[in-house]
Amino acid sequence: MKLSDFKYNLPEKLIAQYPSDKRDQCRLMIINRNDGTIEEGIFADVIDYMEKGDSLVINETKVFPARLEGTKDKTDAKVEVFLLRELERGLWEVLVKPARKVRVGNRLTIGKDLACDVIDNTVSGGRVVRFNYADDFYSIVDKIGKSPLPPYIKREPEPMDKQRYQTVYAKIRGAVAAPTAGLHFTEELLEKIEKKGVQIVTLVLHLGLGSFRPVVVEDLSRHKMDSEFYEISEDAADKINQSLRNKNKVIAVGTSVVRALETNVTSEGWVKPGHGWTDKFIYPPYVFRIVHRMITNFHLPSSTLLMLVSAFASRDLIFKAYRKAIRDKYMFYSYGDAMLIL
Repeated sequence: MKLSDFKYNLPEKLIAQYPSDKRDQCRLMIINRNDGTIEEGIFADVIDYMEKGDSLVINETKVFPARLEGTKDKTDAKVEVFLLRELERGLWEVLVKPARKVRVGNRLTIGKDLACDVIDNTVSGGRVVRFNYADDFYSIVDKIGKSPLPPYIKREPEPMDKQRYQTVYAKIRGAVAAPTAGLHFTEELLEKIEKKGVQIVTLVLHLGLGSFRPVVVEDLSRHKMDSEFYEISEDAADKINQSLRNKNKVIAVGTSVVRALETNVTSEGWVKPGHGWTDKFIYPPYVFRIVHRMITNFHLPSSTLLMLVSAFASRDLIFKAYRKAIRDKYMFYSYGDAMLIL
């Protein structure tokens, strides 16, 4: 398939700028891959599609306030430093804005407790910087940083975003983008799911800005994904494999979970524990080895996320669902409504 197969027009008014009033009360579209039917409900209904012995796999990554505002030494010009990933203690890959004014050798001051020296450029147009600080780095960032909202949310971050642009089960800091399919779960809904006998299994994949980066090459085989760190524990692998052995379902909450699981599969079709960096790009056609059902949001045109769900359900069925979602005024993207693919 080609890039042009994944383009569609979305009215701007359907791009959610704020989250729903209650996490689990957003709209839910249920897509059945077997018969092509589409049903509607609210997100709390997902529990009705889970059975005792199933594994619900969630991503425990935690978004940190990665947008820092500072000034260039000597000129006092304002700059934004967007933290992408820590290469080693104090050494970070970042994006800077305006990029043309930030060069190797510059020092950037970010508040009274933090500064950094620009020491290199990256192939993707970013910078490598070394931070200077006295106290705990993340404590400083938590105080002065802003939530890294996606570029299609056309407003400044507000205090509520630190809580709502975060899943209720976020634990392991390291993401600059939220695993948005998980934003709809509440602690109460998760408790009900566990009481039903469903295993809630955790893994980590730290999402980077590649989540928002559109594919620009027509030949999809030439697209290169950004590498993202993932970790699947031995306990998580055991629980998922137990569901597989017992012919129960593995339900992935979000494309990040799918990518982590499909990265670490044995030749016999079992999940193996492990950690590392994945740049796995899933697009049609693709044979899924682990995941039976997927919870996801409605994704950007030409995005790798849209391609992944199209590989899972079929491009025709997903675009049929998207056309219906646009007609029925579902809300799209990170703070939007949800989809369950059976």
